[in-house]
Amino acid sequence: MSACSHTWSHPATTGGGADIRLPWWALALSALAFVTLLALILNPSDAHAATGDRALTQLFQRAQELFTR
Repeated sequence: MSACSHTWSHPATTGGGADIRLPWWALALSALAFVTLLALILNPSDAHAATGDRALTQLFQRAQELFTR
């Protein structure tokens, strides 16, 4: 059984480059998400958990202490 092959009637454009435009909010939302995550990384005391197990919290504190040495 042979498969059909499609041929394109117009050649691909090679000289103009890509003309892709994003809406303004796509850049704004990605920048906001980046800044928010960076702020949480730099100051983790602002990130409060609703409820948590004390043992799990201590485990994360120990891991953070090991990584910061």
